[in-house]
Amino acid sequence: MAIRIGIFGYGNLGKGIECAIKHNPDLELKAVFTRRNPDSVKILTEDVKVCSAEDASKWKDEIDVMILCGGSATDLPVQTPKLAEYFNVVDSFDTHARIPEHFEAVDEAAKKSGHVGMISVGWDPGMFSLNRLYANCILPGGHDYTFWGKGVSQGHSDAIRRIAGVKDARQYTIPVESALEAVRSGKNPELTTREKHTRECFVVAEEGADLKKIEEEIVTMPNYFADYDTTVHFISEEELQRDHAGIPHGGFVIRTGSTGWNDENKHVIEYSLKLDSNPEFTSSVLVAYARAAYRMNKEGQTGCKTVFDVAPAYLSAQDGAELRKHML
Repeated sequence: MAIRIGIFGYGNLGKGIECAIKHNPDLELKAVFTRRNPDSVKILTEDVKVCSAEDASKWKDEIDVMILCGGSATDLPVQTPKLAEYFNVVDSFDTHARIPEHFEAVDEAAKKSGHVGMISVGWDPGMFSLNRLYANCILPGGHDYTFWGKGVSQGHSDAIRRIAGVKDARQYTIPVESALEAVRSGKNPELTTREKHTRECFVVAEEGADLKKIEEEIVTMPNYFADYDTTVHFISEEELQRDHAGIPHGGFVIRTGSTGWNDENKHVIEYSLKLDSNPEFTSSVLVAYARAAYRMNKEGQTGCKTVFDVAPAYLSAQDGAELRKHML
């Protein structure tokens, strides 16, 4: 029997979830929930209902895992604990500094209801987090470096769009090339947040909006832009659609370390991603972890989980014998 999936929110991430489900035969899309008028939302899958977000709780017996596709700034801190009262849930909360408090809120709700709440699933946090952990365990005496981009950050773009007077926006995260090369060469540089990345914002403002006020809100936004050299460009809606319609991204996780009695042998571990579509790749990760959340809950597990708590075999549609034969 297929695992029944609900999608909560139907933007770029929600559409990516729908596409990912199509390629996972053991999963079934049961319903899509939106804050918009359901009649105005057209999805790709035939014979699947689009429902009001307010009616989600009515589906608690029809959905095995609800995948949440809202933004981390204001949506997920409210939605994930609330929906964990009714479903196993998976989200892509990506405000690193606030993960501990988000974990506590979801953990309390999920344990109370007997569900699994999987948070901060994607590629960072998510796949990058796993690679940082693995590399730290293998090379305990070393240095960690994470670089993102060049690419569009969905979370940061969403945070800009929440500012009063902003009609649309794209934010690019760009690694500082000299810093990246210094790390790869094994120099182990001490780098500040500002020295590793720059941020470039392309903003479409509402007519009559205070551009100086918008720019000031962007560059001083804590957890998003305050610690970076940030450039803000105000452009037309036409320019945004023409030049910034795609959502590429990627990045690198690098761990440098040494082995031997006197640390005489040096090593560099690097994991990299180059993504044509940030939301579609993130969606594919979310769908795999939805499978894990369902399986873990079926075994009796409850409460909040992160990618650190999930054994790799839970992610795969293949059973243990197949994995050992073909993957090990």
